[in-house]
Amino acid sequence: MISVKTGQLTDAINVSNKIPEFERPYKRDEYKKRLSGKHLILTAYINDEPVGFKVGYDRFNDGSFYSWMGGVLPRFRKMGVAQLLLAEQEAWAVQNGFSAIKLKTRKKHGAMLEFSLKRGFVIMEKIPKIPENETRIWMEKEL
Repeated sequence: MISVKTGQLTDAINVSNKIPEFERPYKRDEYKKRLSGKHLILTAYINDEPVGFKVGYDRFNDGSFYSWMGGVLPRFRKMGVAQLLLAEQEAWAVQNGFSAIKLKTRKKHGAMLEFSLKRGFVIMEKIPKIPENETRIWMEKEL
């Protein structure tokens, strides 16, 4: 069974460090800097083992919540962990007065793009980069 806890920054960072797609995972200092204002840290557990996380904050002060970092350990993917984390994040965002969730990913993260599109996010902007698979893709979902 999957459980989700809030505020477990150490566990979230530990999961982040084990996500193979993250070439240079952020250190605790970067999390602390970005999470100084209104923010949410979610960590998913299976049998008390941290297996996924989702971290976001009020980046733009425009009524949207920025879903900054998140991921699920490879051996726990396709088990509903990411869906549960997103549902918890969306519920929290609504309860806290946010009207949308924004995120940025890269073209090379096809699974993340597909996941987001299937859950109601739309592509708002593409920022071309070289090589092309590094192109940044901004997505948004109205709540």
